[in-house]
Amino acid sequence: MLETLRNAWVIKDIRKKIFFTIFIILIFRIGSVIPVPYIDVAALKAANDAGTTNEFFSYLSILTGGGLEYGAIFALSVTPYINSSIIIQLLCVAIPALERLSKEGEEGQKKLAQITRIATAVLALIQGTAYFIYLKNSRYLSVSGGATVFAGIVIVLAFTAGSTLVMWLGERIDEKGIGNGISMLLFAGILSRGPQAFQALIAYWKMDRQVAVIAIILLFLAVIMFVVWMTHAERRIPVQYAKRVVGNKMYGGQNTHIPIKVNMSGVMPIIFASSILMLPTMILSFMSNTDSSWYKFLSLFSVRGVFYAVVYFLLIIGFAYFYATIQFNPIEMANNLRKNGGAVPGIRPGKPTSDFISKILSRITLMGAIFLSIIAILPILVGSVGGINISLGGTSLLIMVGVALDTVRNLESQMMMRHYKGFLD
Repeated sequence: MLETLRNAWVIKDIRKKIFFTIFIILIFRIGSVIPVPYIDVAALKAANDAGTTNEFFSYLSILTGGGLEYGAIFALSVTPYINSSIIIQLLCVAIPALERLSKEGEEGQKKLAQITRIATAVLALIQGTAYFIYLKNSRYLSVSGGATVFAGIVIVLAFTAGSTLVMWLGERIDEKGIGNGISMLLFAGILSRGPQAFQALIAYWKMDRQVAVIAIILLFLAVIMFVVWMTHAERRIPVQYAKRVVGNKMYGGQNTHIPIKVNMSGVMPIIFASSILMLPTMILSFMSNTDSSWYKFLSLFSVRGVFYAVVYFLLIIGFAYFYATIQFNPIEMANNLRKNGGAVPGIRPGKPTSDFISKILSRITLMGAIFLSIIAILPILVGSVGGINISLGGTSLLIMVGVALDTVRNLESQMMMRHYKGFLD
């Protein structure tokens, strides 16, 4: 990784992109500490430090890099965009019109991107309203009485505008920077929580929990190694092309393979599953009747609970299969092989080939999803046994490692493109 960064730094165009990405991240971090008017930042920060806020806002605070603790303009960060992306991608499977758009190439993707932007603004408005209600009920506003209505309008609009601006910043990274813009901002937000996590480990160490702290450090190192290994692991399907003569030249006859990544969906199943599971906790934060059956049911989704871990495990597997279905079409792959004179040794062309690819794809996806799910829920189990709250730390670490590897691959591909360009010139 360090060698890739050093080689990329030498290339002027890539160096400009790196500087541009850093500049956008700097703007994102500045916006994450600029408070919105009419919020009692001191009281909100004290509540977060004391750990009296609910799990939903603790989760959002991790993803936003502490933006919620400051009542900042970028308090909602990338969460509305992530949720809108989930919704649109699911609707592409359920609604034929959206499915047709997803298959119309670049123009269709532009229309889907515009729909996602609109959905992001709507979700930001809803989440901003929910956050304002939480601030009002928890008495974290600096105004009261009739001024609360005007303060509410200002706060909600500021949160909505901040979320749409974060989305725009992410798109600028996609266009002129390095890596996936939204993922880079998410990475920056989580990384900014590093010093607080380090301080928490020191505090646990001073509380005579040395064994638990060492176990957490070893676990995190093991997660990093595992994610790196899973990212590079692949199943290669052998392919043999038949010889054919065109004019005076002979084509084909070589042996190659189709690489299928074991973890082809990366960390997206983790992000999607954790985002969905935080919705019950968000609803729970606005319920005052603790004796109702709905309150007791939603309480099962506590981050430290067994029910949460089981549902989290299953959702990760489900989203992994969903992404595998989107990225790979066995029927199309089999047809392309047949058109180009290729075949899998021992498998007849056509439907038998597509069935064979589907079978392998299903097994590979299941294996990768199970291992990814185990790594995701392992911190929850360790935290429950050791009495240390690291239930959200595993998710954050998986996201960080995945985004870092994706960024390195992006740098390598850009360097490769410039290498071939210079060779052809």
